[in-house]
Amino acid sequence: MTEASTISTPRSADQGTTETGYGSRSYRNYILGILLTVYIFNFIDRTIINILTEPIKESFGVEDWQMGLLGGPAFAILYTFVGIPIARFSEKHHRVWIIAGSVALWSLMTALCGFATSFIALFIFRIGVSIGEAGCSPPANSLIADYFVPAERSTAVSVYALGIPLGGMVAYVFGGYIVGNLDGPIVGAMLSSWNWTWAANALDWQNIEGWRVAFVVVGVPGIIVAMIVKMTIQEPPRGYTDPAEMQNKEQVGFREVLRILSKKPSYWHVTLGVTIASFVNYGVGQFFVSFLIRTHEMSIFDASVKIAMALALMAAIGTYMSGYLADKYAQRFPKALALIPMFALIGVIPLHVTGYLAESLWLAVPLMMVGQMLLYTYLCPLYAVPSGVVDSRMRATAVAVTLFIVNLLGYGLGPPLIGGLSTILNATFLSGLDPALTLEACKASNLAAAAQSACETANADGLRWSMVLFKCLYLWAIFHFYMASRTIQRDMGR
Repeated sequence: MTEASTISTPRSADQGTTETGYGSRSYRNYILGILLTVYIFNFIDRTIINILTEPIKESFGVEDWQMGLLGGPAFAILYTFVGIPIARFSEKHHRVWIIAGSVALWSLMTALCGFATSFIALFIFRIGVSIGEAGCSPPANSLIADYFVPAERSTAVSVYALGIPLGGMVAYVFGGYIVGNLDGPIVGAMLSSWNWTWAANALDWQNIEGWRVAFVVVGVPGIIVAMIVKMTIQEPPRGYTDPAEMQNKEQVGFREVLRILSKKPSYWHVTLGVTIASFVNYGVGQFFVSFLIRTHEMSIFDASVKIAMALALMAAIGTYMSGYLADKYAQRFPKALALIPMFALIGVIPLHVTGYLAESLWLAVPLMMVGQMLLYTYLCPLYAVPSGVVDSRMRATAVAVTLFIVNLLGYGLGPPLIGGLSTILNATFLSGLDPALTLEACKASNLAAAAQSACETANADGLRWSMVLFKCLYLWAIFHFYMASRTIQRDMGR
């Protein structure tokens, strides 16, 4: 008999009951903390490319549209297509092993990005990161659903989803600090002072740029996290917190999962709303540090640590509060999972657009902070709704289908399209300032002062207006969250 069809109820009190969830409360909280740590590392390794956009662009001599390809399709394509097979595999096999192996793989690939000798090599290593990260969220959400009862799942899922803003925050802090303070020669000197001269010489740290050091430093610790996952997380009985009538049922096929999802209109509207929000968010996020550098003349360190970190912290607050409020008011407002992000996005548009257009950081940053807190309320329904409209036999697959759509269209298209739009607007603004100048001419090192100023102004304005135009697309996402609110109560059986 397969693991999927075997449901056993533990007898000892410290293992919990089907009414309280699997394991003791303290152990469930520990599991949630470990899975959150995994997801934080997931987004550290995914997001670090955003902080390093400008130095990588300079190192390899590429344009915004090429950096958009590196930030989007290089990661999204295989991430999405590998995710569903891994999810189907995790419906029947050991989910903890899958998560641990995935963490180890993406961490290794992240570290190797630091040793890429060309843009193509870096592109390939980023694909490796995506393959590893594809094995994270589907089995992790399946585990959460077995550890936590339905009344606690939105909160638990929102805690797990904190990995997105917290991972981004850690990436901004460490990426910005490393690039600003730990270039190759400094690391080489540190190794020599520790009597590790052999390591300094073998790795030729004297010639390694700061962005390469950043990839290595954030990638290596993930190997330790993978070991902790394997040694400390217990695989719970599949479907442990489901109603008795749902237990011991046979596994369902992929087509059957799609058939069941096709009858849940709120699932598809939430998925489309999240996809559009992610399309905008991933696209803008890829170039946000670049925006601060170009428009407000900040250093990578200041842009990453002082501004982006503050925005990530506000995003974490919004992520947690959306799940907490959805659980707290589930009885009084069963449509909360759809209505919270809908109303939040209505407020995000004017806050972010005004913030991006403001010339003063003292005005821009508070507006963007409030907007960021409201924006990230869309993350809770990203996981809670797919897990809530199906039973334990299909949760990993339902989440994987959602992530397939969200990441293929959102992550895959957002960064390259905003990069392409930025390049087009850059050229347009440049021709208005000086018809004789071209983007290629702006790369020259011996430009006259007036020409250099025109290039920098066009470069900044092209990116700024690309971000403003992208933010207006939240109106489309708002429509889908409204449509989801009309059937979400029925589809989730509330």
